[in-house]
Amino acid sequence: MLSLRQSISTLKGLFDRQRPLLILVLLGCIFIALTYVLTAPKGYTSTAELIIDSHKTQMLQQQTPMGVDVPIDSSMVDSQVEILRSETIALAVIKDLHLVEDPEFTGPTGGLIGTIRDSLGSLFSSTQQPSDYELLRAALSRFQDNLTIKRLLTSYVIEVSYQSRSPDRAARIANAVAENYIVDSLEAKYQSSRRAAGWLQDRMKELRAQASNAERAVADYKAKNNIVDSGGRLLTEQQLAEVNSLLTVARTQRAEAEARFERISQILRSDSGDTGTLFNNLATVADTLRNEVVTRLRQQYLDLSARESDWSSRYGPTHLAVVNLRNQMREIRKSITEELRRVAETYKSDLEIAKAREESAQKSLNDTIALSNDTSQAQIVLRDLESNAQSARALADNFLQLYMMSIQQQSFPITESRVITQASPPLRSSSPKSLLIMLAAVVGGTILAGLIGLLRDIMDRVFRTGTQVEELLGVTCLASVPFVKVADSAERPGHTRKVEILAGWRDRWPHRKKAARQLVPAAKPNTIAPARENWAPWATISGQSSPEGERFIAAHQDVASMMTNSPFSSFAEAVRSIKMAADLASFNGGSKVIGFTSSLPNEGKSTISLAVATAMAQGGVRTILVDGDIRNPSLTKRLTSDSKLGLVDIVLGKASLDEVIWTDPSTKMQFLPCVTPQKFSNSGDILASPKMEKLFAQLRERYDRIVLDLSPLAPIIDVRATGKLVDGYILIVAWAETKIDVVDRALAEAPLVRQQLLGTVLNKVDVSVMRRYDSFRDGYYLNKYYQGYGYVDH
Repeated sequence: MLSLRQSISTLKGLFDRQRPLLILVLLGCIFIALTYVLTAPKGYTSTAELIIDSHKTQMLQQQTPMGVDVPIDSSMVDSQVEILRSETIALAVIKDLHLVEDPEFTGPTGGLIGTIRDSLGSLFSSTQQPSDYELLRAALSRFQDNLTIKRLLTSYVIEVSYQSRSPDRAARIANAVAENYIVDSLEAKYQSSRRAAGWLQDRMKELRAQASNAERAVADYKAKNNIVDSGGRLLTEQQLAEVNSLLTVARTQRAEAEARFERISQILRSDSGDTGTLFNNLATVADTLRNEVVTRLRQQYLDLSARESDWSSRYGPTHLAVVNLRNQMREIRKSITEELRRVAETYKSDLEIAKAREESAQKSLNDTIALSNDTSQAQIVLRDLESNAQSARALADNFLQLYMMSIQQQSFPITESRVITQASPPLRSSSPKSLLIMLAAVVGGTILAGLIGLLRDIMDRVFRTGTQVEELLGVTCLASVPFVKVADSAERPGHTRKVEILAGWRDRWPHRKKAARQLVPAAKPNTIAPARENWAPWATISGQSSPEGERFIAAHQDVASMMTNSPFSSFAEAVRSIKMAADLASFNGGSKVIGFTSSLPNEGKSTISLAVATAMAQGGVRTILVDGDIRNPSLTKRLTSDSKLGLVDIVLGKASLDEVIWTDPSTKMQFLPCVTPQKFSNSGDILASPKMEKLFAQLRERYDRIVLDLSPLAPIIDVRATGKLVDGYILIVAWAETKIDVVDRALAEAPLVRQQLLGTVLNKVDVSVMRRYDSFRDGYYLNKYYQGYGYVDH
């Protein structure tokens, strides 16, 4: 919250300081805008709308997978906007509508700004009649200035707007731009298709020749290397595959035959005479189950076995019939075994045949592999040739398809754009936008005024407030002395001044009352005082027992005289503030000799020193004002221009102190002038001399306050030579005139002055303007607060 308040206060202070400039800039901007609004010709804007529709070209374009349409690229729409802005479309519209003959495009611009621009352009242009080409370019420039093409948000709609002085002309031109864009798109597609078809046709002939040459090279290579293919494969490759298949089959048959033979041989070897075991083993041999002999003998054996079992249970196992059955069963078993041996021989024969087949297939495979190895290098080259031939043929086929598509596009020219809104004549003018222009003028003028005011405020490197003086110099600002205008009282040779005799003189010298009521010529400053009885009140001012020979300062009307003429003025109050600071410094440690200086001449140091000395003298303090500016003794010229002796004469031993002192009869202040018939180049040596120190020691004994008016710091070094003479310095700074850098530099070059600096005085202050800079104390300068105390501003 505090930061916000400070920001508001800073802005308010900036506005207060630069108010006239801010108001002037703002009013200037408003005046310019108002002039433009009143003088600018009216313009009417008509708008047509186009849409970029890609569905029209689907019949000639390849469909996307799954039937999904790919949306138009955003950059493609932006490209169409630029095409609409191109010179090609503009020149086509200008030609169709004969706009070169229209004064709006080749005549004066119209309006105040246009007239000024045309006038300036005519100064640098030729006086000859413009050529047709120049007229065309001029019409093109104005045409493009009034044409507006923009895309509506992110849609595929393009808005074509044209502004003209005539509503009908604006509509015609907007529609003409849209139509010429569509015609240009169709013509561009037709020309592109025709050029593409011609190029494709030539390229297709080349590709066909390349494909034929590649295929011929394949055939020649096959014939040269005895490579024969069958069904798209090489003969050796086909043979190798077939032989490999035969070898696989032979190996399988051999393994089966070997397994069968091994099994039946195992059965024969393991025959133990057990008929049940034999029958079980026979069941594991598939051929025995299909053998009719073995099946019949097995059935007989089973029948005899059943009868033998039955008869044995009836007649006993030793019965002759049972024994005969057993013998028959034994013979049948032998027959089965013999039959198995015969089957085993058959399996053995099959095994030998299978092995022979396998060996034959293996041999054929080895022979085929050997033949394939011989032609492997030739096959590699052949594959390259075939690949080249296939690529050439595929490329030729693709170009044939593109050629057919280009022919179709020439037959059916279709553009993706179409007009969805025709431009119509507007009923109201679109320019100038008075409200918007005035609002922009106010906003822009405010911003411009603020920037100019801020720039001016930043570049303002002078002292404006007492707070600024204290912050930048690090010393107390004793007072802000207002600027006062008083009639010039400087006496010039051959002229006399009119002064008013003080009222106090009328009470003491009745014979001069008449003179007191009128303005009379002032006595010369070096006039000898009248008799003692008439000047008794000032008998002790000069330290003498008699006023005989005393010199009096004539009444003068300048700024310093306001201490007596306007004691309740703001000027007098500020001077008393300086006096109070000097008094407090004296009480705290003794600052009897106070030197007044400034950075540059004409900052008012002499006036302030005179006013402060007058204020001190008015307080009853023994005060002497010393003009220590040897190079330019302005106080001497102002107060005692006719004096013949002064400060330098005392130091050089040509005069005594009592011989050169002048007295102000109204305040009893005494003045030590500085008379320099010629310029002294060693004025600093005079101020630093022991005789000057002795003189000031004498002044310290005779006076309570010694006010020393010194030269400026920057031009000369005299002030630096007064370190042993002065107890404290007061620096006078001219308000809004003295540069900050100059004061910093002056104090940096005089460190002794800075150490003994009692404070600064901001002089010649324009109180009404100062309120703008001291925003935190603006109420302090209001005179209404001091009216009850007799306070008066001048």
